[in-house]
Amino acid sequence: MEGRPPYRCRHQRSLSSGQSAVPGSLLFAAGLVGNVLALGLLWHHQLRARLLRGGRPARASAFYLLVSALATTDLLGKCLLSPIVLAAYARNRSLSQLWPSEGEAEAEAAAPGRLCQLFAFLMAFFGLAPTALLLAMALECWLSLGRPYFYERHASRRRGALLTGAAVALCALVCALPLLGFGAAVQYCPGTWCFIRMAGEGRLYAVLYASLLGLLVLAVGLCNLGSMRSLYRMARRQPPRTAGLAASGAARPPGLSGAARVEELRHLVLLALMTVLFVVCSLPVILPLNPEEIKRLGRK
Repeated sequence: MEGRPPYRCRHQRSLSSGQSAVPGSLLFAAGLVGNVLALGLLWHHQLRARLLRGGRPARASAFYLLVSALATTDLLGKCLLSPIVLAAYARNRSLSQLWPSEGEAEAEAAAPGRLCQLFAFLMAFFGLAPTALLLAMALECWLSLGRPYFYERHASRRRGALLTGAAVALCALVCALPLLGFGAAVQYCPGTWCFIRMAGEGRLYAVLYASLLGLLVLAVGLCNLGSMRSLYRMARRQPPRTAGLAASGAARPPGLSGAARVEELRHLVLLALMTVLFVVCSLPVILPLNPEEIKRLGRK
């Protein structure tokens, strides 16, 4: 595995020639502005809801809290990872050399530095935790549409916060396994970033991580399909003369609120767009794990 192209920079002390910090700076700025705008829009939405209630504080929905948590998590990831990359460019040193591991000189050359290991943990965590939050959003949307009685009876903001926190803690534990000896981190070219080792030593952990990520993405897709099915069934059950009933002052059948349906449709469109983005970003990690390689690992 020594000569494999993805790992040719793992012992590199300085950055590869011809590298520029401009693309990384632009991506960091775009991510920072995008997440700040998202949080600002969410705050504006909550403030508007409060004004409509006559100044009384509006009770934030579970979906609103999850979207806010997702934007905050993504912003935190940008603020923790991008400055490390820019510092490597500024000093023209690889991550393993910015904070090398302690020990013998040979061990330092063979093992990734402490900063490299920390960066790999952060990369893995901020790839897995947002996907878990996206699954929580998709599950909340599906339950509110497809299982409304169960949702009203059992769903609460406190219970949702506890379950979401437990899921994020589990993601942190899984991503910390390479720091505990199961799996390995490696420095990738041009020496400005590190991630879990996808081949050779630590391959079993890579299979675990990619499989968990793939299962989360699959669950999000299934929940979104269930929500679409529920919306379609609700639209088919809608009486054709609802407008006439409203004009005559007759009572509208329960569960057919137009405003609520439009709000759920907006949630679903937002979920679908984010799901597509997460799937595209997850494919480079999931696709290398073909069934033959998994069977080979199982035989070992």
